[in-house]
Amino acid sequence: MYDGMPHAPLSSPTPARRRRRPRAAAAALTAAVALLAGCGPADGDGKPEARPAAGFPVTVDNCGVRTTYDRPPSRVVTIHQHPAELLLSLGLADRMVGTAFPDSAVLPELAEEYAAVPELAPREPSFETVLEADPDLVYGGYASAFDESQGRSRKAFADAGINTHLNREYCGGKRVTMRDTYDEIRTIGTVFGVPDRAGKLVADLEDRVEGAVTAVRGEPEVSVFVYDSGDKTAFTAGGRSLGTELIRLAGGRNVFADLDDVFGDVSWEQVVARAPEVIAIYDYADDGAGSVERKKKFLLSQPALADVPAIRDKRFVVLPLTATLVGIRSAHAVEDLARGLHPESFR
Repeated sequence: MYDGMPHAPLSSPTPARRRRRPRAAAAALTAAVALLAGCGPADGDGKPEARPAAGFPVTVDNCGVRTTYDRPPSRVVTIHQHPAELLLSLGLADRMVGTAFPDSAVLPELAEEYAAVPELAPREPSFETVLEADPDLVYGGYASAFDESQGRSRKAFADAGINTHLNREYCGGKRVTMRDTYDEIRTIGTVFGVPDRAGKLVADLEDRVEGAVTAVRGEPEVSVFVYDSGDKTAFTAGGRSLGTELIRLAGGRNVFADLDDVFGDVSWEQVVARAPEVIAIYDYADDGAGSVERKKKFLLSQPALADVPAIRDKRFVVLPLTATLVGIRSAHAVEDLARGLHPESFR
């Protein structure tokens, strides 16, 4: 999993790649159904008397932090792209006062609204920059959103009177699955008082996944190697990663599903021995133009890999980094992978 730390890139001079590592404490949702806020009767000064919004307060346990919301957040900063896209997909653009650190090209249907949200920084913004946006909630996608060494700990935000939420992908050591995606969407829907929208979004994503699964049902399983980065060794998705489940749903098998981690390094000799039929390349938008082509060129230029079926047949599937995370893109990734692994099923 990516935690904002650099990992060894290819030999060509590209920006440092971002990595995710083991996650923090386990999370559990304990929230009730939430609706939009209202105002109470006027007090003695003629001002509306504040009262909890209908359906509130709600309490959410998130990565070891318990937060009680008296009303839906109204000024939100998202750090990293997948939380931003989730909020936009729930129709919450009017609650967003800042975002940061885009990973990939934004989904076309969200691009206009995304562009209208102020970008606070090209990477993680400073604590002071976030404070200037005056948020009542900061929603982080990767653990690095709340990097204590950079002054952005969740406690620091709490001390400033700002609530925080971290994507549930970083809330435990278990295997990440599509259920985490659906649960994250429902949790955010509850926090923002739009559980019906969240339920509809989950249903739509489940339908998208089921469509892809149905299209490839009965097809022979295709072996897949995930190439994230690396030259001396290969940095790949292990058995605990969401990528492994995305591949399975798409009618494939991650050749390193036995790697007991979310991500890890493997030797090129291991890649050769496992003879993948397809290579899934993870695309990082901030690696610069042509990064995917550089990865392909590197793989195709290695004599030791020449007899690997995927290299011999030049079979690659490209997935944006954002599509491999707990967020709305993962359902899209299943369809994209299925088309890449079983193109004949979509003709």
